[in-house]
Formats: sequence, structure tokens, C-alpha cells
Amino acid sequence: MISLKQLRYFDLLAAAGHFGRAADRAGVTQPALSMQIGGLERALGAPLVERMASGARLTQLGREVAERGARILAEVRDLESLALARGEVLSGPLRVGIIPSVAPFLLPRLLAVAADDYPSLRLSVRETITATLVEEVVAGELDVIIASLPLNSDELEEEAAFDDAFLLAAPAGSPHMGRSPALAELISADELLLLEDGHCIRDQALAVCHAIDPRRLRSFGATSFSTLLQLVAAGHGVTLLPELAVNAGIVADERLAVVPFAEPQPSRSIGVAWRRSSPRQRDYRAVTELVRIAGRGDET
Repeated sequence: MISLKQLRYFDLLAAAGHFGRAADRAGVTQPALSMQIGGLERALGAPLVERMASGARLTQLGREVAERGARILAEVRDLESLALARGEVLSGPLRVGIIPSVAPFLLPRLLAVAADDYPSLRLSVRETITATLVEEVVAGELDVIIASLPLNSDELEEEAAFDDAFLLAAPAGSPHMGRSPALAELISADELLLLEDGHCIRDQALAVCHAIDPRRLRSFGATSFSTLLQLVAAGHGVTLLPELAVNAGIVADERLAVVPFAEPQPSRSIGVAWRRSSPRQRDYRAVTELVRIAGRGDET
């Protein structure tokens, strides 16, 4: 007989690729996790994992079981959400994922508005890049994600909340600051500084500066706007900032200046996404409204 505990532990092992790390994530000892995996293998009558000194590698059957097991666990989580879906809107636990280029600027306002409007809501927040958030919400590990749309996943429902314009940040004495609005075609590859690969805002910025070959960009490996702005303030180049970040006061250095782009002003769409199969559609649309209020600074 296969148990949900076995499937959950195997799901963690498939993601971690290591018995020790999977046991840590499960909050159990490694022998306890290994025993459950062994029980699952005996129930199925075949090995699912190749045990190696460097970690654990799934067999072909193991990969198929991991894929099907993830779907089963997601369905179980949806069943567990049924009671919440029939209760008050946004009450009880809610697992929210959010991208790094939005989190520090939106969350303070979002958490304040949520606390005022839904005092019984218990939020837990995970901040990471878009690709990981999509994987985790599809797998049922997150309830809802806040990201730049579209996400292009058939398994997700999306709803836009607000548009976030891009602005050009440059040293105060830069020639770019001598003209307003800024012209994207005058930005060169040797001066444009962007976040490292994996951040969706990097691709969006390159879409704005479409004449630039990304292979010619200098690589700094920056993972935050704060790091980029230090480089810009020191005269190493220019960067693109979302208006959300500027309105939150990220540009506090007198060596920096910010200017909007010419119309039609380039922007990204910030919104909310969730699994189409989830019964908590009402809650997630309420989250979208909270994100809209927080993003635009609305009072109502």
C-alpha cells in the first residue's frame, strides 16, 4: 500500500537529489526518510533511486513516479483547500511566492493592506526567481505567486494587477540626463548594467533596449538593484529601474538621477497567478486586488 507520506518524502528526495538534504527539508532523520523511500520501492516492486556517495539519482521508473506523485500531491493539496475556499475570503494560511524585483518594494505596503483588510489571514512568503516560482505553484508547494506577466503556462490562471513603467537611472552628470525623455536607442551595450541571468527583468530590459546584443553586455553577476545602483553611482554605466522601486525610494544617492523614457513608455505587467485546478479562486482574485492597491498606492 502506497502512502501519502511516502510520496511526500519521495517528492522531496527527487527535488533535492540527496537523502540528507531531503531529510532536512522534511524535518526528519535520514534513516527515517530512507525507510519510507524503501517502503515505496517495495510497494512498487522496483528500485526508484540509485544510491551513490555523492547523492541520489532517480531511475527511469523513479522519474515517472516522481512526475505522477507530484500531480497526486498537488491534487491532495487542492482537496485540503476546499474547506478554506468555503470559509471567509482570505482567512487562514496562504503561501505566496514573489519575484525579487518586486518583493522589497511591494511587500511592505501589501502586508499592511492585507493586515488591515483580512486580519485572520496568515501569510508565508517565498522570494525567488520566476522559473522556480512557476514550478512550485504548479506543484502545489505555493498557493499563489506575484510576478511579471505573462508566464505562459497552461496550468496557471493569471490576472494582471498594475503596470510598472521602466525608468533610466544614470550618474547625475551623464549625457543621458541632459535630455528628457530618455531614448533607449542611445544606450550602448558597454554602459548598460543589468541583473544576472535568471531574473525576468533582465530580459524585459533587453526588450526595451532591443538594439543591444546581450552577448556584448558586461557581466557583473549582480542579483539586486542596490548593487547595480552602487555601480551606476560610481560611474560604471546606466541601468533600468522599475517605477515601483523608484517610488519606494531606492534612488537615495545624490550621485544618481532618474529620467523616464519617451512615449509609449516601456513597462511590465505585475500580476498574480495560481493553479487553474485550485478551489480557492475567490481568494486569489482577492489577492490580485490587494496587489493592485499596494502597487498603485491606492487607499481604496
